[in-house]
Amino acid sequence: MAAKPTLIIFAKSPRMGVSKTRLAAGIGPVRAWRVKRALDAYTCRVALGAQKWQTLLAVAPAKDEAAAFPGAWPINVGRIGQGKGDLGERMARAIQRFGRGPVCIIGSDLPDLTVADIHAAFAALRRHDVVIGPARDGGFWLIGLGPRHARRLRLNNIRWSHPQTLRDTLAQLPAHWRIAHLRTLEDVDDAASLKRYRDGQAVVEV
Repeated sequence: MAAKPTLIIFAKSPRMGVSKTRLAAGIGPVRAWRVKRALDAYTCRVALGAQKWQTLLAVAPAKDEAAAFPGAWPINVGRIGQGKGDLGERMARAIQRFGRGPVCIIGSDLPDLTVADIHAAFAALRRHDVVIGPARDGGFWLIGLGPRHARRLRLNNIRWSHPQTLRDTLAQLPAHWRIAHLRTLEDVDDAASLKRYRDGQAVVEV
């Protein structure tokens, strides 16, 4: 019997000053903290909107893995620590750990994310080796692999939080892997991306 798909939400602690530092630099720490908590809560609601996959929170820093954070993180979502290393090492390790079945990683800062987006990602892995959700800033909001290749994923020498992050990531993948691309979303990392989102069609108020 095939393993159930796994959706892993990579999330930093919703403590003021721990995450969204680039956003805080533009709009202030209190507003950034409120945006962060709203986005975390929204992402978790979307992720739990179907029973076709298991949802986990991969938390950083590890000391906050067991913290409650009411209103931001549901208590019924399993949690793991992200562990050490840069973002690529942490994501690759999480995918390898849960790669017995299809596994996808998303961030927690996607105000336009829908259940249909997650369905589309896992559906794409039935016919492709890798699925990528491009972000408007040049990065990506989702990466997923099927069990055939999960343990072979390496995300080294990538310029994170950079306009070339997606290009660097694709360059790391073996040339023969079949890659599916999802729709492009805005991930809210700084004041500019928050403004672009607010100028568009809102799904969640942030």
